[in-house]
Amino acid sequence: MLFDLPGIDDLLDTAIVVALPMRERFRGISVREALLVRGPAGWGEFAPFVEYDDAEAAWWLAAGLEAAWVGPPPARRDRVPVNATVPAVPADDVADIVARFGGVRTAKVKVAEPGQSLDDDLARVAAVRQLLPHVRVDANGRWTVEQAVEAIGALGALQYVEQPCATIDELARVRAAVDTPIAADESIRRADDPLRVVRAGAADVAVLKVAPLGGMRRVLRLAEQIDLTVVISSALDTAVGMSAGVATAAALPVTPPACGLGTGSMFTADVAAPFVAVDGMLTPRVVEPDPVTPSATADRRAWWVERLRRCHALLAHHHPAGQGLVC
Repeated sequence: MLFDLPGIDDLLDTAIVVALPMRERFRGISVREALLVRGPAGWGEFAPFVEYDDAEAAWWLAAGLEAAWVGPPPARRDRVPVNATVPAVPADDVADIVARFGGVRTAKVKVAEPGQSLDDDLARVAAVRQLLPHVRVDANGRWTVEQAVEAIGALGALQYVEQPCATIDELARVRAAVDTPIAADESIRRADDPLRVVRAGAADVAVLKVAPLGGMRRVLRLAEQIDLTVVISSALDTAVGMSAGVATAAALPVTPPACGLGTGSMFTADVAAPFVAVDGMLTPRVVEPDPVTPSATADRRAWWVERLRRCHALLAHHHPAGQGLVC
């Protein structure tokens, strides 16, 4: 599907920049910033993490424009299963975090946090196992092959280990050395060739995120091509961005395993009512930001507006007049 790239002035006319405080530090941040824009189909989100360069961030803009100018794809189901997300917190804090996720039976637990040890990970996972029957862990590519094999052996039965190492070759070596399924996240969404992980025999599960991969329909096409079990996950989205993730999971040809779409509970305030699991499930819905949202400071708004301009220019360069954006 093609749609015309809106002009930068059209985006700036509706752009709002929000700063959402978080309950626990996650992915190195305690405040999540995002720029929201309104189009003819609703609202879209532009929120690449601050360390991403413009070329990578432009995919996030394309995803936000698809949401705002085209809207969600047709749904195949009216509920989506989700997991709890447990940050790298002390084991004593796990019960309070899991309690925020209504009726889930699966948790994704962050491990390999800088400054922490394998013993910290083992204690956190053990605390989760006391509460939920299914556990998966995410190392965000921080282990070496040897560390990954040791940790996976020590952690015991897991649904899968997400991105144990940074490179595809390392993932393949770990997968060959352990019985636990391996999931790829960064090796797909930050790769020039998302299908290379399949050809390398490096993963059993594909964790797909809408914004980094350029939009809902791009993710659905990739899910059809990748020939792996697919889990849709958020990129620490606001309620606006989360609506695109839930819509994508609802449109997959096959009902996915529990998806990482419950991270709205990690904010103390959101741009609208957050997606909250009921009996471990989320319902797709359209999100309209509340009139009063947690706004970013003036200097941070200026930073995001300038970033929006640069990424819009990149999209315009690759899609000149007369050539629509592909979603």
